[in-house]
Amino acid sequence: MAYDKFTVLQDTAVPLPTQNVDTDQIIPARFLKATERVGFGDNLFRDWRYDVEGNPKKDFVLNNDTYSGKILVAGKNFGSGSSREHAVWAIYDYGFRCVVSSFFADIFKNNCLNIGVLPVTVSPEFVEKLFAAFEADPKAEIKVDLPAQSITLVSTGESESFEINDYKKQNMQNGFDDIDYLLNISDQIETFEKTR
Repeated sequence: MAYDKFTVLQDTAVPLPTQNVDTDQIIPARFLKATERVGFGDNLFRDWRYDVEGNPKKDFVLNNDTYSGKILVAGKNFGSGSSREHAVWAIYDYGFRCVVSSFFADIFKNNCLNIGVLPVTVSPEFVEKLFAAFEADPKAEIKVDLPAQSITLVSTGESESFEINDYKKQNMQNGFDDIDYLLNISDQIETFEKTR
């Protein structure tokens, strides 16, 4: 299994209403030297989280104990810029399992689906409702139901559906990457080969 299975996640969230967050802001290029997926969470949003001396910046949301959870709710156009999959490695390694936005860069979205972070695209109006809910109550919960392809603000019951490719949906629910998927159907592949 490549990553944690994802079915239903109900949790609090971390709001990041900034628009046009690119992958260099998510994980600066100087931290891309490692080839394994571990340790990147320490440098997630590094230049926003820490000053030049390595001290936490009190005004950045990840340094604010008021907010926590496995869901990151982001502004429009999240994950733009270079195609580095390390950005998603950093998000996953930090502990996020879902990112919600009104728009994702295509390559970033595909990297999420390959690495085990569910990208949920909702309307701009719904994102604003989520931000307002967190401002009113930092412990407001969101329920993300992958089988039903729905996201719900638990306190009000307001909900939206989201789209996901069937193949990627299956893989997310099983915790499979593309290699895991092929290994899982190896018997079918061998049977097919014998008929050719």
